[in-house]
Amino acid sequence: MNFRPQDTVTDRELQSGLKLVNADGLSAEAMVVFTSGTFLTAMAIHMGATNFQLGVLAALPTFTTIFQLLSIWLVRKFNNRKIISVICNFMARIPLLFIGVLPFLFTAGTSIQVLIVMLFFQHIFGDIAGASWNAWMKDLIPGERLGSFFSSRSRMAQTLNVTLSLATAIGIDYVKKHYPAQEIVTYNVLFLIGGILGMISVFLLLRTPEPKPRVIEDKLFTLFGKPLKNKNFRNLLVFNSFWAFALNLATPFFGVYMMKTIGLPVSYIIGLGIISQLSSIVSIKIWGKYSDRFSNKNIIAICAPVYIAAIIAFAFTAMPHGIRASMALLIVIHMLSGIATAGINLALSNIGIKLAPNSEAIAYISTKNMFVAFFSTIAPMIGGLAADFFATHQTVLHLSGHEILNLQGWNYFFVIGGILALVSLRLLKNVEEQGEIHNNRVVIHMRVGLRNNLRNRLGREVTNRIYYPSSVVRKKIIRLKYAEPKFYKRSA
Repeated sequence: MNFRPQDTVTDRELQSGLKLVNADGLSAEAMVVFTSGTFLTAMAIHMGATNFQLGVLAALPTFTTIFQLLSIWLVRKFNNRKIISVICNFMARIPLLFIGVLPFLFTAGTSIQVLIVMLFFQHIFGDIAGASWNAWMKDLIPGERLGSFFSSRSRMAQTLNVTLSLATAIGIDYVKKHYPAQEIVTYNVLFLIGGILGMISVFLLLRTPEPKPRVIEDKLFTLFGKPLKNKNFRNLLVFNSFWAFALNLATPFFGVYMMKTIGLPVSYIIGLGIISQLSSIVSIKIWGKYSDRFSNKNIIAICAPVYIAAIIAFAFTAMPHGIRASMALLIVIHMLSGIATAGINLALSNIGIKLAPNSEAIAYISTKNMFVAFFSTIAPMIGGLAADFFATHQTVLHLSGHEILNLQGWNYFFVIGGILALVSLRLLKNVEEQGEIHNNRVVIHMRVGLRNNLRNRLGREVTNRIYYPSSVVRKKIIRLKYAEPKFYKRSA
C-alpha cells in the first residue's frame, strides 16, 4: 500500500483506483443516509431540540466550509492530498462513532448540545478532507472521462440512498410502533453503523493511488486570491453564487409549503422526494455522457430553465382545483426537477474542476465552494426574515372569472426565486468552457438519440408516427441529421 504520491499511475492502477473511488462513494453515501437529513432531524426533534437548534444543525454543513482554507495550507505544506484526505476523513468519522456509543456508556445518553458539538467537528474535518479529495480526483481521473465517471458514481450512490432511506424509515416506524422507548437508541445505532461505514470508506481511500501533484509555492492568501484574479473563473463564481442564492431562497421551504399550505402528510412528501431521486438516477447517465461530449455549460443551459419552471410551478400547486390536481402537478414538478437537478449538479461540479488549473485546483475549488456556501446560507435566512411580511400580503390573478394564480406566503418565494434564477442564467454567458457549442445543436443531437432508441424498441413505423407526426417536420429533422457533423465541431 503506497502512502506517497506516484510519479506515474499505470492504466491498471487507474482502473483499480476508479473502482475504489466508486466503492468509497457507496460507503460514504450510506454513512450520510444514517447520520444526516430526515433521520438526523427526527432524532433532534425526539431529543427536544428547539427551532433554533434545528436551524443550527441544518446550517452546519455551510458554516464550516471556511475550514477548507486549512486544507489549502496543509496541501501546500505537505504536498500529499491522499494522506490529508484519509486522516481528516478518519477524524470526521470519530464523532459519529462517539454519538453512536454514548447511550451504551452513559445512562443519560446523548443531549442535543453534545450532538451539535460532535457534528460541528465532524463537518470541520469533512470539509478539510473534501477539499483535498477534489484536487486529488482532478489529477487522477482523465478529463475526457470526468463527466461519465461522476455521473455513474452519483447514480449508484443515489440508488443506494433511496434503498437505504426506505428500509431505514420502515425500520424506524416499526420501532416507534412496537418499541417506542427504544427510538432514541435506534438513532444512536444508526450513527454507530454510519461511523463504521465511514471508516470503511477511509480504508478504501487509503488504497487509492494519487498522482504526484505540482508543488504549491505561493503563500496561502496569495493562492486564495488567484481564483479571484482569473477572469473566467471569477465569472463562474459570480454565476454560481447568484444561482445558489436564487435557489436557496425558495427550495428550503418546499417541505414546509407542502405540509402547511397544501396539507400533505409526511409520507406523501417522502414519496415525492423518492420520485425526484429516481428521475435523477435515470437521467444522470445521459447528462454525464453529454457533459463529456459537449460541455458542462451546455448541460446547465438546457437543465436550468427546466428547473426554474419547476420552481415557479410550485406557486400553482395550491390553487382551488382539488388535491388530486395538486398531486398530479407535484408529481410532474418532482420528476422534472429530479431530471434537471441531476444535470445541473453534475455540470456545476465538473465545470469547477475543469476550469481549475492542475497546480492550484484545491485553491480554485475551495474558493468556489466557500462562495457558494456563503450565498446558500444567507438566502434562506433572508427568506425566513421576509416570511412574516409575505404572510400578510396576497396577490390574486383571474382570467375569464377563474382564479389562475394566488400568491401568498411561500408562493412569493417560489416566483421571486425562479425569476432571480432566470436572471442568473444571463451571467452564465460570461463563462467560457472548451467544447461548448450552440444549445440548439445539443438538443437536436438528443432528439436524434431518442428517436434511435425508440426505433430500436418500437420499430421504425411506430417511432415515426409518435416522434414525427408531421412529414414536414420529419424532412426537416432528416436534413438536420445529415448536417450533424457541422454541429459537433468543438470550439478551440
